[in-house]
Amino acid sequence: MTAMYRGRFAPSPTGPLHAGSLVAALASWLDARAHGGVWLVRMEDVDTPRCVPGAGDTILRQLAACGLVSDEPVVWQTQRGPLYQRALDHLVAHDRAYPCACSRKDIEAARQAQGLVRERHHIAVYPGTCRPERGGLHGQPARAWRFAIDPAHSNVRWADRQLGPQTQDVATEVGDFVLKRADGLWAYQLAVVVDDAAQGITHVVRGEDLADNTARQILLQQALGLPTPAYRHTPLVLGDNGEKLSKQNGAQALDLSDPPTALMQAAQVLGLPTPARDTVTNQLAAWTKAWPA
Repeated sequence: MTAMYRGRFAPSPTGPLHAGSLVAALASWLDARAHGGVWLVRMEDVDTPRCVPGAGDTILRQLAACGLVSDEPVVWQTQRGPLYQRALDHLVAHDRAYPCACSRKDIEAARQAQGLVRERHHIAVYPGTCRPERGGLHGQPARAWRFAIDPAHSNVRWADRQLGPQTQDVATEVGDFVLKRADGLWAYQLAVVVDDAAQGITHVVRGEDLADNTARQILLQQALGLPTPAYRHTPLVLGDNGEKLSKQNGAQALDLSDPPTALMQAAQVLGLPTPARDTVTNQLAAWTKAWPA
């Protein structure tokens, strides 16, 4: 095994693993093993109101039942606040972050005043109300901290190992995004960038629903002087309504009374051969050889 490749699986402990999350876990594990690399597990529990007590330990037991065990001690985001604060301080010192007083209602009102309408299922692009060049907080108390996008360098291009060439203009499609929330919690975008760099992650393999985050994370990496991993976004498991299978749309916890069957179903989503039922160890070994590295 070599440390040249360092991958990770980073679930949010909002409940036990379901079929969709096992697909992402298996894909990231196989990619690491196919490259002779290290595979880590990180619990992204930074959004504490959504996390379920004990869910993280349940996820680790589920992964272990499927033969997927972290090569290094598991990291929990709630224990890493000082790292995120140092990153925010760096951004503030370099004029790449600013305080924001806007509530969601304020943002929608500002957008409507500009004649902008948010499409269903799309985030509302922040209109830049509290940017320093627009007067900052306008006498209002700060609620959150946002990343100050440079419009001249906001068009991000990257090559996804699964999806191919990608591009996103973050200034026009997202706007200045939140780094620290109004409730004092750290935002996902900052936490994941800091953690990937701190853990030396070289390759990120995750579900296709997270592909839209990549451009924001690349901008943050550049602003913080951090390396950009190689990205690969894998197919999703869809629910009966045609949307991503998730806890929000009724995804059931994995039935791991029969781990080989659960793994075979995940492998089918990834387009891997599914021969006659075998032991978990033999299945993983066969799929590692078949994985398109």
